[in-house]
Amino acid sequence: MSTTCCKSPASGHHQLRAGTLSTKVAEEGYHSIIRDQEKAVGSSDKHEFQAETRMLLDIVARSLYSDKEVFVRELVSNASDALEKFRFLIQTSTDGASGEFAEADRSLEIHIGTNKQDRQLTIQDTGIGMTREELVANLGTIARSGSKHFIEQLKESGRGTQENVQNIIGQFGVGFYSAFMVADRVDVYTRSSRAGAPGLKWSSDGSGTFEIQEAENVAIGTKIVIHLKADCREFSDEDRIREVIRRYSNFVGSPIFLNGKQANQIQPIWLMDPKQVTGEQHNEFYRFVGNTFDTPRFTLHYKTDVPLSIRALLYFPEGKPGLFEMSRDADGGVALYTRKVLIQSKTENLLPKWLRFLKGVVDSEDIPLNLSRELLQNSALIRKLRTALTNRTLRFLHDRSQKEPESYDKFYKDYGLFLKEGIVTSQEQQE
Repeated sequence: MSTTCCKSPASGHHQLRAGTLSTKVAEEGYHSIIRDQEKAVGSSDKHEFQAETRMLLDIVARSLYSDKEVFVRELVSNASDALEKFRFLIQTSTDGASGEFAEADRSLEIHIGTNKQDRQLTIQDTGIGMTREELVANLGTIARSGSKHFIEQLKESGRGTQENVQNIIGQFGVGFYSAFMVADRVDVYTRSSRAGAPGLKWSSDGSGTFEIQEAENVAIGTKIVIHLKADCREFSDEDRIREVIRRYSNFVGSPIFLNGKQANQIQPIWLMDPKQVTGEQHNEFYRFVGNTFDTPRFTLHYKTDVPLSIRALLYFPEGKPGLFEMSRDADGGVALYTRKVLIQSKTENLLPKWLRFLKGVVDSEDIPLNLSRELLQNSALIRKLRTALTNRTLRFLHDRSQKEPESYDKFYKDYGLFLKEGIVTSQEQQE
């Protein structure tokens, strides 16, 4: 793996892995659980993907996703789901998890390691893990979502509500297979959280078969080792992976450590109560989503459940618009998230062109997505969302014109051209 060391949270002592350097031992805040210690033992069971599965796997690996980098988003989302499932089971366990689960008090984290020399990327979580049966069902049957099945089981038993499963991301059961866009081979080491469960190894090159065998020294949770294709070696670069995490997965509900350093530290403040968010938090978040260094002029932070579930945080820039923002070819600056995972960084579907100067985030669980979680479906719902956001923005501006006339006049002087464009091009909100 990467040239790093491992620190055991329990012992407080650093343990160097084979082939690593000790240069990071003294680094403050370093923490990694990734170790090259797993060893497959005994005979392996060979399984064939079903013909339909093999065909769909080929589609996923070659043409479902528009950008190869989204495989990181998918695998991090799966890891996050594994943590959320275990967190839920611990909280609802009838015996307080005293004997049902092993290491029930462990930290719930996601760790990622890069290794340029061996062209590898590793993603490991401390979540629920899998049994042999779950390995076959979840990784041997494409388009079977373990997360969706988990939620359905909870609802059938009366334990699952919208509130306690809202952090579980998975829907379609194809995200894991996105790894084969970039991998020659994928190895999965997993050990179920259930007490006494054995460690297991799942391995496949994506061509039609997979193997499962027992393994020693496997930590509870799941570890995915991706052996990258030669033309995908960029994903063994630490800076490249940090960029992808920042773009897609910065706001998942658990800490993500990249080569021992936490990579996600900004909070998803759009999901917080607007009254609890400080001005400094808004300034920091605005700079993050807007990729800018100024502060917002106005902030519109609201949530509603009717007619759609919407969590929106929109910023009106302090500075004057540049030539690029003035152009109608400019992309909007509002990103679309679902359950804290980025779906589209800039989309024209959410707001009309004349509001392209806005920066921020919209999160809605009601948005229907296609299989790749990249394209929006059901245009009627999208139009309803767009109308709701536009009307709320106009109402906010009207309030500012009444309550802060001087500030609004300055805004109008800088951005009035956009509103005039809206009068000409937007019949629905013209009045």
